[in-house]
Amino acid sequence: MTEQTEQTTPVEQAEQTEQVEQTEQAPPVEPQAAVTPVPEAAPAVVDPLAPPVTVDPLAPPAPPVTVDPLAPPAPRVKKDRRVLRAVLRWTAAVVVFGAVGTSAAYGITRMERTDVPGLATETDGRWDYPTISKPPLPSGSPAPFADANKAGAHYADLRKLVLPAPKDAKADAALGGEDGWLARKTFLAEYAEKVDRETVAQLLTDYGLRHIAARGWTTQDGTHTRIYLLQFNTAAVADEVITTKLANYDSPQYAVRGAALTERDEKFPERAAVDEITRFAYTESKPYGAEQVRQAYLSAGDTLALIVQSRKGTAQAVPFQQTVILQSQLLG
Repeated sequence: MTEQTEQTTPVEQAEQTEQVEQTEQAPPVEPQAAVTPVPEAAPAVVDPLAPPVTVDPLAPPAPPVTVDPLAPPAPRVKKDRRVLRAVLRWTAAVVVFGAVGTSAAYGITRMERTDVPGLATETDGRWDYPTISKPPLPSGSPAPFADANKAGAHYADLRKLVLPAPKDAKADAALGGEDGWLARKTFLAEYAEKVDRETVAQLLTDYGLRHIAARGWTTQDGTHTRIYLLQFNTAAVADEVITTKLANYDSPQYAVRGAALTERDEKFPERAAVDEITRFAYTESKPYGAEQVRQAYLSAGDTLALIVQSRKGTAQAVPFQQTVILQSQLLG
């Protein structure tokens, strides 16, 4: 075989010589210390609608900030101790008054109305009723206004649906009835005119009245209260009796004792309405006799209620409204 000898040009010889000289003159590389990795910063969010930032290439560079290493340190600012003490005193005072205010507010919200001056129930005329709860339903029986209860029947004991008397009231023995069931003639005696009593008696017979439960009492201020619950077979029957036979919008169909002239009670609060309960509230018109009479009819499913309150002079509105609302809730 014939060996081929590579020839080097003068330019290549010069470049090789320069690389050898740079290698001989380069200082030795010192080993570098370990570098702790720095976590990457979160990528900056760039508003794509923001205008681009332009840099003037002809603007002179900002002068470097120089620090004189021989300059004396800046003197410390001395705080006025009197100012500090005043600030601390005011801060402590604010904290104390804030704590007292918070405690007072919490205490008022936890108190009963009768424990707070100006908020006692006696000031607005409300009576002190016992704790009221609905009687239990028989097992498997629906509530009167449940979807499954098409007749709107009250399956609970009607006698336990009558509102109890308030504290310190004297019970009306005449409304106790026999085993809690009231005779029709006792209820009919509530109406003033004989002809009205006869008419209402015939209505109760025609519409198939089942039971009457009642309760009455007299409070210490002389207010006499009577509550009658009349139960029929269905809600449709009870509603027809009360809306077409006993109650009108402006006045009742038949006057009760002591209330010859009666009008709609315009001051009875509408916001006090109870769901599913139809209410007709009346008050005796002036001039009234020795007593003023207030009354209300309630339609609640298969049951209607008549509530009557009378008092010498003026029958107070607040206890009457309270009684009507509580009885409505029991029937609802």
